[in-house]
Amino acid sequence: MRGRTFALSQKELQRVSVISSCAKGEMACANRGRPSSRRLPSRVRQSVIRLARSTYAGFNDHHLCEKLCEVEGFSLSRETLRRLLRQAGLGSPRRRRAPLHRQRRLRSAREGELVQLDGSPHDWLEGRGPRLTALGMQDDATGKILAAQFFPSETAFGYLTLLRPTAAPPRRSPRLLRRSQRHLRA
Repeated sequence: MRGRTFALSQKELQRVSVISSCAKGEMACANRGRPSSRRLPSRVRQSVIRLARSTYAGFNDHHLCEKLCEVEGFSLSRETLRRLLRQAGLGSPRRRRAPLHRQRRLRSAREGELVQLDGSPHDWLEGRGPRLTALGMQDDATGKILAAQFFPSETAFGYLTLLRPTAAPPRRSPRLLRRSQRHLRA
C-alpha cells in the first residue's frame, strides 16, 4: 500500500528504507566485510608465493608470470602477481640502473681541424615563398660560422657549394674533417 501512495515498487521502497536507515545517508553494500568472490583462493596465493621464493627465486615479475602460466598452469595477470609478491614482502630482484650521464665531446684543439655541416629544412620565408633548407658550416674549435646559404633541399650540391671556398687555397691546407648529421644525398 505504501508503494502506491509514492508510486514506487516494493524493491524501490526497500532501497529507500536501507538508505534512510544508514546514519550517513549512504547505501551499504551487502557484501561489506566479506572477501571478494573474485579473490584468488588462498591455496593458489600460497603456492605462487612458495614458488616465487624457491623454484623461481631471482626471476623478475614479468618472467615469473610467464613461467607460472607456461610451466605451472596458473592464470594470473602480471599486476595481480606483482601485488601478491609485494604483499608477501618480495620485491623485484633487479633495480633499474640510473641513467648514464651524457658526456659531451670536447671541442677540437685548433681552428680548421673539424668543420661541422648541417642542414635545416624550414619555411624560412613564412609562406611568402618556397620551403628552403638552410645549409651551414661551422668551425668546431672557435664556433665561427664559416658559411651559410639557402638551398631548395639538402643535397650534395649544396654541401659542395659551401665547401668550395674553404677547400680552394692550397697553401693553407689543414687537415679538414667533415662531420655531418645526415648522409649526403644526390
